[in-house]
Amino acid sequence: MDEAKEEIKARLAVEDVVGQYIELRRAGRTLKGRSPWGVDKTPSFMVSPEKGIWHDFSANRGGDIFTFVMEVEGISFREALEKLASQAGVELKKYNGGDAQVAKKKARMREALELATKYYQVALTKNRPVCEYVFYKRNMNKATVKEFRIGYSPKTGAALKEFLTKRGYSKEELDGAGLLNRFGNDMFKGRMMVPFIDTNGQVIGYTARVLDKTEPKYLNTSDTILFNKSRYIFGLYQAKEAIRRSGFVVIVEGNMDVISSHQAGVKQTVATSGTAMTEQHLKILSRLTSDVRLAYDGDDAGVNATERAIGLASNLGINLSVISDYHGAKDPDELIQQDPKLWQDAVTNCRPAMDWILDKYEEKLDLMSAQGKKEYSDVAMKMINSIVDSVVKKHYEQVVAKRLDVTVEDLVAKKVEKTSIKRLKQVKTKAQNANKIKMLEDALVSIMLFGGEAGEGINLEVPEDETKLEELELVYEAKYKDMSPSELKNDVKEMMRVYKKEVSAQKIEELTAELLKYEDDEEKSKEILREIQKLQKG
Repeated sequence: MDEAKEEIKARLAVEDVVGQYIELRRAGRTLKGRSPWGVDKTPSFMVSPEKGIWHDFSANRGGDIFTFVMEVEGISFREALEKLASQAGVELKKYNGGDAQVAKKKARMREALELATKYYQVALTKNRPVCEYVFYKRNMNKATVKEFRIGYSPKTGAALKEFLTKRGYSKEELDGAGLLNRFGNDMFKGRMMVPFIDTNGQVIGYTARVLDKTEPKYLNTSDTILFNKSRYIFGLYQAKEAIRRSGFVVIVEGNMDVISSHQAGVKQTVATSGTAMTEQHLKILSRLTSDVRLAYDGDDAGVNATERAIGLASNLGINLSVISDYHGAKDPDELIQQDPKLWQDAVTNCRPAMDWILDKYEEKLDLMSAQGKKEYSDVAMKMINSIVDSVVKKHYEQVVAKRLDVTVEDLVAKKVEKTSIKRLKQVKTKAQNANKIKMLEDALVSIMLFGGEAGEGINLEVPEDETKLEELELVYEAKYKDMSPSELKNDVKEMMRVYKKEVSAQKIEELTAELLKYEDDEEKSKEILREIQKLQKG
């Protein structure tokens, strides 16, 4: 793929790619703009047309056109490659070698799915009862139906199969795309069709809803070489610009909730498409925002899903909150049918996920009884232990202790009662700490490479990647080039002091996490404690 990458970079100017997302202004040999991640107050995003790279000083991100599209769209390298190849007019199959057959197979499936979607759309317009269901019962307007490419699959058992077969598609291709059932006929019959659209705007599958009380209510495409339910996020293609602009994302349970929410003006809404939220889902969304708002039901399933999400989100540096004020409606879709403004207000008035879930357990358990207190503290401490930020962790320890009428020391003792090891203070969140270290490393390496005498005392690893080296040169030119040698030396001295402190803090955090794994092994615990104490002494 290296040849394909170079061909695409030769055809697409970095300023043109970046310029599709943010406004750039000329500043000498470089271009400047505001961070697409909304974290700068003054323009701190720089593009170097000469080097073909960009660097965001406020978010400490940078790279070439591929890394930019990956970061701003929240997509994988392969998806970014395909997107930019399409813009550049580069045929990737020429560069695939042994993957040429797979690429051809995928292309044929995408073509079949695109034709199937158009077929379903036409079928919808020709069926009056279905139009009444879509436009009147579901209250969708024409713009929404067009945006989500909603259609209808006829009840005839093989209508779509015959339509696509006449256009040259084989049974194997249609089956591979998930369009056929185990009998070799149409997978979807007599249902409202909502396409699964990937981040490049291509159809990769469907969710199909019945129009009556037939079971199952929803039928989704099974996993194929194009569609993977553990990675796919419904509505992300339509939502990503609103997510990036607003700085938050709303996750609902149902695909219809997504569609209704978009129509109600809350376009930063997505769903995990009929499957439980995975770490992969959150990783994809975390590329776009760290503010994730869950709109789950308040039943046991919703509580369990939120509880699991708290553990996943903490490790990714995500701020998790819950939307719960449904005014008696069972879900966002029903609330929106009552009044779209109520849904807009609910999204704004979200609560921290920990507060919401602790309240749910307080309602469920008898905190006046010893057993109720035990169960509550078991659940609460499990979630609190997953929190990395020391300030947030301390806050919830105090909240839970107050509700149980015990001291924080009693609560902490519960966690370490199997050992005699003193609880260690946590450092900053993993994401914050790692980001600060990366910023310092980039600055120090840039001075080491381009700062002459001021960089002689720095001994850090030099990256081999040419794009990264060019990015570091851009960092040096923007921040340190005009400083006097004495000023630069003083800056290096202070940065090295902070860098060593942050690296030590990160190591302590890792050892602290490891310590919790060995609560029952006193020898191993003492060994880890000695390492931590050594680092704390410096």
